[in-house]
Amino acid sequence: MTISSQHNERFDYLDAARAFALLLGIIFHASISFLPIFIGWVVMDISTSSIVSIFMMISHSFRLELFFLLAGFFSHMTFHRDDVPGFLQSRLVRIAIPFVIGWFLLRPLLVSGWIMGAESMRGEVNILNALRAGFATLGDLPKDLLVGTHLWFLYYLLLISLSIVLMHYFFSMHKPTKQKIIQFADIITHWLCSSRLAIFAVAIPTAACLWFMNHWGMDTPDKSLVPHIPVTIIYGGFFLFGWLLHRQTHLMERFTRLTWGKFALCLLAIVAANLLASFEMKFAHPHYQLIKTGFVFSYAIMMWSLVSLTIGLFKHFLDRPSKTVRYLADSSYWLYLIHLPIVIWLQIAFAELTLHWSIKLVAICAITIALSLVLYDVLVRSTVIGMVLNGKRKP
Repeated sequence: MTISSQHNERFDYLDAARAFALLLGIIFHASISFLPIFIGWVVMDISTSSIVSIFMMISHSFRLELFFLLAGFFSHMTFHRDDVPGFLQSRLVRIAIPFVIGWFLLRPLLVSGWIMGAESMRGEVNILNALRAGFATLGDLPKDLLVGTHLWFLYYLLLISLSIVLMHYFFSMHKPTKQKIIQFADIITHWLCSSRLAIFAVAIPTAACLWFMNHWGMDTPDKSLVPHIPVTIIYGGFFLFGWLLHRQTHLMERFTRLTWGKFALCLLAIVAANLLASFEMKFAHPHYQLIKTGFVFSYAIMMWSLVSLTIGLFKHFLDRPSKTVRYLADSSYWLYLIHLPIVIWLQIAFAELTLHWSIKLVAICAITIALSLVLYDVLVRSTVIGMVLNGKRKP
């Protein structure tokens, strides 16, 4: 299939996978208060479980990588449909504007949540004062401008998208060189999607980046606008791979092929990574460096195999039009943007209730998603906000 013939094709299962990646992020954040160890989150629930630690490690290893791969895939579609000016305009409207406006609206609410979380430990939560204090922090600008929220992924998506445009510009200055690079990239992409050894090959540079993270696993670079190099390389690599996959869409089926061998490798990597993760703080261990090497390599294989298997499962079960899936796909961007203040406030409200952690987690996720969907229907779906987030609605 040529690139031009792909412009109007809809990939329903990829829309569903992208929605899943964003919705999984909501569950991830809702889970943090149930960790058995306090990590500086807004509140720690009275009911905790080590199962939550395992879930968070697994989900954090691939959800944003999956999102960036799909973002690269659909970005290539937009780039060759609208060319450079149209592509840059779409990045400005759908990424930069939500990032900036969302930060100014959500940052005060998140700060107020942290204030209420601290007050809840003393049993004296004052919602109104916390909100006042949260919005008062805007008076400290430009200190901490555009940092400290869950919207950092949009910032990195902008950086990576602009980097791709700059690469395209420089390569286009010399067409023979551009053609050679494109041919080489297509050959590499074909091999990565076809070879059984490919997952080990991509795991090596991924593990090298993981080695330089501040913590074992993927860092969350939300404290500064200075790009976190290892994080940028990993997310940029997935974005570029998705970009190149759209050049040869038939390769998506090979990359996402479901095999028992791939499932077994993924399970082995998950078990190994979780077992080795317990050594993170044991710096005096005589084999600490070797254990860390085993961890980052296991984590990298877990990352790539989960991305591949997730898309493969969605292709197997949801490769057809569905009004429900389309609705969730369209609303998922809004849900992820708006969810964190709601999640935090609910975590504070549930923290002292004598209920099992699993009941609380399900309740927090359900209430957050239900409330966000109501707001989506009322304020977003058929309004200018919906056009900014998802483009013009089509029947």
